[in-house]
Amino acid sequence: MFIDSHCHLDFPELSARLPEILATMEANKVGRALCVAVNLPDFPRVRALAEIYPHLYASVGVHPDYEETPEPTVEQLISLANHPKVIAIGETGLDYFRLTGDLEWQRNRFRTHIEASRRTKKPLIIHTRSASEDTIKIMRDSGAGIEHGGVGGVMHCFTETLEVAMAAIDMGFYISFSGILTFKSAKQIQEVAKVVPLERILIETDSPYLAPVPHRGKMNEPGWVKHIAEYLADLKQIPLVQIEQQTTQNFFDLFKIAS
Repeated sequence: MFIDSHCHLDFPELSARLPEILATMEANKVGRALCVAVNLPDFPRVRALAEIYPHLYASVGVHPDYEETPEPTVEQLISLANHPKVIAIGETGLDYFRLTGDLEWQRNRFRTHIEASRRTKKPLIIHTRSASEDTIKIMRDSGAGIEHGGVGGVMHCFTETLEVAMAAIDMGFYISFSGILTFKSAKQIQEVAKVVPLERILIETDSPYLAPVPHRGKMNEPGWVKHIAEYLADLKQIPLVQIEQQTTQNFFDLFKIAS
């Protein structure tokens, strides 16, 4: 069984095709998926999917790209995370690529999520783009890592350097690779994936975005996470079944789910 550790099935373009998407998951041995929240107003849709379908899970959080949206408090996140199918806090983090100017609000939002993770003992889903130095610094300073009482988490859709990956791993985080890994232009990420220990790797689609080869350019979906696993197996020159088994176990271990 494969697991898509990060998708957005509540987004309208996917929710409108949900029966078809779930059927494709089953056909490709994708047995579980984590539906990740990006803001508070839409969180009920994410939670509802996890409540309806036993093989779907939810997170709660506010994406760093969402500037004009209700700002979460630690107490809100803790309350909304108090649900058996909500297994993570996020996605959260920093993104200096799309937004410019004074982004202290983004850093404060990140700290809020870290504190909620520490208090709920639920892992963080971290997004970082063009902001890796500040991301790692805030993770360290705010105690996101397991060595300072945090519970770690996952660096989702990883596109950073090996140095950043190892810094996160040292704090107890996993590294998740998306369909970007299969792109011809993603040489740096491919080199990182070769080195990161398989015991610290997750796979994801981030659907509806970033469809892997051979579906690049199409709307992504969780059933296609298998292609990322296949590419990773080729990169590491190990059997696909080893990727399947270890990334699935990693998901269960990180999110404290009985396998």
